[in-house]
Amino acid sequence: MTQIRRIEGRGLPLQGDDIDTDRIIPARYLRAVTFDGLEQHVFEDDRKAAPHPFDDPRFKGAAILIVNSNFGCGSSREHAPQALSRWGIKAVVGESFAGIFFGNSVMLGLPCVTASPDHVRALMALVEQDPQAVIRIDLEAGTCEAESLRCAVSMPAGSRDAFLSGAWDTTGLLLERYEEVNATAARLPYVAGF
Repeated sequence: MTQIRRIEGRGLPLQGDDIDTDRIIPARYLRAVTFDGLEQHVFEDDRKAAPHPFDDPRFKGAAILIVNSNFGCGSSREHAPQALSRWGIKAVVGESFAGIFFGNSVMLGLPCVTASPDHVRALMALVEQDPQAVIRIDLEAGTCEAESLRCAVSMPAGSRDAFLSGAWDTTGLLLERYEEVNATAARLPYVAGF
């Protein structure tokens, strides 16, 4: 199991409310059998239309995405957080998240924490002024720090506990208790023969 307690990295500000999953990863990429290569198509249509933060060389290598309200709304595709994670995003700080996007992110080990709109705006402004600023998110303490900015961040208690304990990593949980899983499977009549 992989515990996630703290995330650290440079930020990438992405302004705008109600950014939906169709914008994060266009629907034409949902036919993929695996998630391999999705990172190449993050915000692909938005990036064609105008200069985009994901193309800004100042934010190359950023690990923490900073967003506004209702991020990840729209359809319930797992591809959106997969694409962000594969692009290199390790955490998202925002005003609010769509429920299904948030749940899919937890299953991938991508913490999405909320902060007040004023703090999100301040964090975006700080990163715009100093793209090299390091952001530190402490899930245990419920804080986000960058230079002189310090603010409270939160997420639902169950999700927070899953990250802190490693329970978000369901595959890791099964592998950690492999013998117990095999013993249970051996007792089940409908598993015999597989």
